[in-house]
Amino acid sequence: MSDANTEPQGPDTIEHAHDPEVLQLAAKVFDLARHGDTSTLAAYVDAGVPATLTNDKGDSLVMLAAYHGHADTVAALLDRGADPDRTNDRGQTPLAGAVFKGEDAVVRILVAHGADPSAGTPSAVDTARMFQKGELLGLFGVE
Repeated sequence: MSDANTEPQGPDTIEHAHDPEVLQLAAKVFDLARHGDTSTLAAYVDAGVPATLTNDKGDSLVMLAAYHGHADTVAALLDRGADPDRTNDRGQTPLAGAVFKGEDAVVRILVAHGADPSAGTPSAVDTARMFQKGELLGLFGVE
């Protein structure tokens, strides 16, 4: 008698997330975000790689592109459905990361796409205050 809750076993049921080829592709996609290869990354997302993909630290593609100052890559990902407020495992947002790194063009793109300056820990507002970035505080609508 078979148990209806038993999952089938065998080579066809290997989780794709643990497939070495999938892991290799994911590593490549994260590198594309870090290096700002917008057209190649956008092509992968258009072909089915989730714009919301995160790595083992919870860093999204947007987080990596924002932190490394790639405004065009950030915009392309956001245009394809990436979440501008997705926090990583440390509670950091792409916007706070861009403020921290002094990537004002990235900050403006994230804000234009609805990023919440008060989200995350520390928030982008807290980070702008810490580094006395009055212009960004104005952009965020706070003093």
